[in-house]
Amino acid sequence: MSRIVAVSVVIFAVAVLMAMTGRGGGNFYVPVLIGAGAPMHEAATTAQFVLASTAVAASLVFQKFKAVDWKLALVIDPPTDVMAFVGGYYAHRFAGDTLKLVFCGLLVLAGFFMLRPARERAAGSGKRFGLWQRSFGEHTYSVNLWLALPITAATGLVAGMVGISGGSFKVPLMVLACGVPMRVAVGTSSVMVAATALTGFSGHALRGDFSAAWAVPAAAVAVAGGLIGGRISVKTKPERLKRIFAYTTFAAAAFMAVNVVLSSNGITR
Repeated sequence: MSRIVAVSVVIFAVAVLMAMTGRGGGNFYVPVLIGAGAPMHEAATTAQFVLASTAVAASLVFQKFKAVDWKLALVIDPPTDVMAFVGGYYAHRFAGDTLKLVFCGLLVLAGFFMLRPARERAAGSGKRFGLWQRSFGEHTYSVNLWLALPITAATGLVAGMVGISGGSFKVPLMVLACGVPMRVAVGTSSVMVAATALTGFSGHALRGDFSAAWAVPAAAVAVAGGLIGGRISVKTKPERLKRIFAYTTFAAAAFMAVNVVLSSNGITR
């Protein structure tokens, strides 16, 4: 019980920070759960459940402040959701340590993406097949579907396997490659994180990895964190937190790498 309480406190704090930037937080939830003694597959399942709970709560706040581009989400997110289910269902084909190493690589990439300056771009002129000229509120931007759809599909596959949401990649994708304003990208990412996490969770849960003892209390505090983080986000500039999140993401990757080494030596489970 003491471990569950400690994990819940950490998850609450992470949920607030992640909701502020449109990220799920699986890159933190999974290491925390593993550090508390949960097996990799069970940690991934619980993380997906917590991700979905947090993202739904944050999405309600972003929708209230009209920061969710639903059409954009409906176009670029389905490949992520389908592949997240596939990744979650077939995660058992890979050893836990293998998934942890893949997870470490994703964390490092996510950290570098967060460090990269995200400058908003105006929409280009002219029409081209696969280039979607999108208008949302007072904003216009060009969505390159040839780039966005394959990336979101690949993100969903790996995200579903290791228990993350892919928000660390979707926000940079929307801002850097599609010119979506940061605030809209964060709000829209929250909706996509919820959908991806739910499908990834479904794939894991069908394999019997769900543990209510871990998931229910963690999800309860994550919802509270998501609501608070969403409200803070609409009043501040999320990019100011990017550098902090990048370094903490690197720290999470290092934690996971150490866990793999200790596990291989029989020191941890």
